[in-house]
This record gives sequence, C-alpha cells and structure tokens, in this order.
Amino acid sequence: MESRIRPGGRDLLLTLIVAAVQVGGGRAANLHWHDAGSRELDALGYALLVIGPLLLLGRRACPRAVLIGVLAVTLTYLLCGFGYGPIFIALVVAFLSAGTRGSRWYTYPLVPLGYLLMAWPAPGIRGHPTDYSLVFGVLAWLAVLVAVAEGTRQRRVVHLARRQRAQAARRNQQAERARELAEREQRATQERLAIARELHDVLAHSLSLINVQSSVALELLDRKPEQAATALAAIKAASRDAIGEVQALLRSLRSGADGVEFVVAPTSPAVRVSDLETLLAPARTAGLDVRVRVRGTPVRLPAVLDTAAARIVQESLTNVLRHAPGAKAVVEVDYSPEELRLTVENTAPENAAQSSTTLGGNGIPGMAERACALGGEVSATALHTGGFRVTARLPIPRSSDDSR
Repeated sequence: MESRIRPGGRDLLLTLIVAAVQVGGGRAANLHWHDAGSRELDALGYALLVIGPLLLLGRRACPRAVLIGVLAVTLTYLLCGFGYGPIFIALVVAFLSAGTRGSRWYTYPLVPLGYLLMAWPAPGIRGHPTDYSLVFGVLAWLAVLVAVAEGTRQRRVVHLARRQRAQAARRNQQAERARELAEREQRATQERLAIARELHDVLAHSLSLINVQSSVALELLDRKPEQAATALAAIKAASRDAIGEVQALLRSLRSGADGVEFVVAPTSPAVRVSDLETLLAPARTAGLDVRVRVRGTPVRLPAVLDTAAARIVQESLTNVLRHAPGAKAVVEVDYSPEELRLTVENTAPENAAQSSTTLGGNGIPGMAERACALGGEVSATALHTGGFRVTARLPIPRSSDDSR
C-alpha cells in the first residue's frame, strides 16, 4: 500500500528524525570523546548537527548540491575537533539521494574522498589516534552504502522500464482498437456500397424495361393487342427476373448477418458477357436496336470478371433506354490476353427533346466501382453527334482458368 504522506511531508519528517538523532547522539558521543581530547560541544557544534539535516529538505530538487553541502558541514564539524558520532547520518542520507538520482561520476568519487578525509589517513595526520578496527569497519560500511545505492538505482531503472513498457502496451492496444474500428467502418462502408450497387443493377435495368414495355403495351393495347401481349409478357419476365435477383440478394445479406462476410457481387446475372445474344435479348425486346461487335478471340473469363462485364453492358443499355429513347446502340467486346475492353455507344435519340443529359444517377458510379474493384476503369463520354459512349477496361488475371 502506498504511503499517504506527501513527498514534502516525508522529507520534513526525515529531517526531524535525523536532526534529533544527530543532536542527541552527538552530545553523547562528545562526552565519550571529550576524554580523548575532543572539543566540547558548543553552539557551533549544535548548529552544525542541525544544519546537515536541514539541507536534506532539498535532496529531491538538488541532490548533488545537497550532498556537497552536507559533506562540507560534516568536514567542518570534524575539523573543528568535535567527537565522532551520528554526524554521518545526514551524510549517508544525502549520498543515497544523490547516488540513486544523479550521475555516478559526480557521487561515487565522493565516497573515497570522504573516507580519506574523515576516516583514514587524514585524521591520523591531524593528530587523532588511529583505530584500525574503526578504519576497516568504516570501509566495509562504505562498500555496503555504495551497494545499496547501486541496488536502489537499478531497482528504479527496472521500475521505470516496466512502467514505460506498460504505457507502450496501452498505447499499442489503443492504436490496435482504433485500427480495428477503422477497418470495421471501412468494411461496413464497402458493404453498404456493394448493397446499393447490387440493388441498382438489379432494379434499374428491370424497372427500365418494365417502364418501356408498359408504355408500348398501353399504346398498342387497342390497335394491336397481339403486340401488346408480347410487351406484357416481357414485363412479366423482367419482373420475375428482378424478384428472383432481389431474393438472392436478400439471402446473401441474411447469410452475412450470420457471420458470413458479404461479397461484393453476391448475385450473378442470368447470362454473362460471353453470351451476348442472351444478355442483349431484354433490351431488344424493349425495342432497342442493338448491334454486336466482337474482336479478338473469346476466352473463358473468371466468374467475377464475367459478372462485372455483363453488369456494365446491362447498365449501359439501361441508360440508353432511359435517356435516349429511339436511339440505336452498338456493343463492342474486345478480347486480348491482358484485358477485356467493352464499348457501348449509342446514337442520338430520335426526339432530341426527350433525351436526358443528367448524369447524376448511380449507374455510371456503380460501373466505375465495379471496374475499380477489379483493377480496371470506366469512362463515359458524350459525343459531339449527340450520342454517348461508355468504355470499360477490365484486366484479365493470368490464372484465367479459375473455377467459375
């Protein structure tokens, strides 16, 4: 349990105890050494016995200065001829304070210096009798004193290292928690974008076909009911496909809620870009005139790449149906060993007043996100002739024979 006494209070208590011991013990020691010719303890002696402990009040702020000051007071006491006694207690405390807090180069050399001046041989030179038992006893105590100071210093270093390691561990834990939180937020953002992209791809295409076919059916219902029936059948097929894909998307979301990570493309279109005729059939049924150009040698594509390419073509044709009614479109697929290049270009609409120049929807950003996830890119450009061109570049992985 940690002491409740503040450092200043502990220093004051230590000062009072050392002063009491030095004054009381110094008086008794002076009576003992008085018969050996030592000077009688007077006001100067008492003052020196008290000054040393008082200097200990500053041992935390200036340990080396306090050590030098107490050493000077002790030497003055002995040089004045007062008898040996507890005068060394303040010096021991000052040394331990300086030795454990300051530099060894400034504190440890004072130990042999003090021994030479206060134990041997300086006292013998001044005429004091030499007690060799005292000489060797003081030497042994000084060795113990240095060992205690060094042990305390090492203990303090170990304690400081442990505290620094604990602080570093706490900082690392906080950084790890922050990183995990950022990763979770990033994954959640990516999943939200994937969900929005899938919903847009599934619903926008189907709803655009339904919108076009319903307009055709309303117009032909009275005059050409057989063609209106064809349009209604197309509406039924488009709505059925949309419902099936939405249900598949919801199943993927529910499985993700059970701990399975949500995949960027949880559903696949009914057809792939390698089956262009089937892919373009809904748009043609809706009345869009679509031509196809295939360049290069068709290769088997990875499922994710084939799905993304089909979505891009599908979304591009949906934009033509929505924003350029009556226009003609050309879908070009260019195979090469390194990449798959898609181009969907449409002419100007028959009625320019019906065309929409608003590009603020989610179709083009969704296509760009799909291409970027595969390391490719999508560009959309308005043509000077009034038409529009969407170009996608999708790199083909080297291991293109992966399982589909």
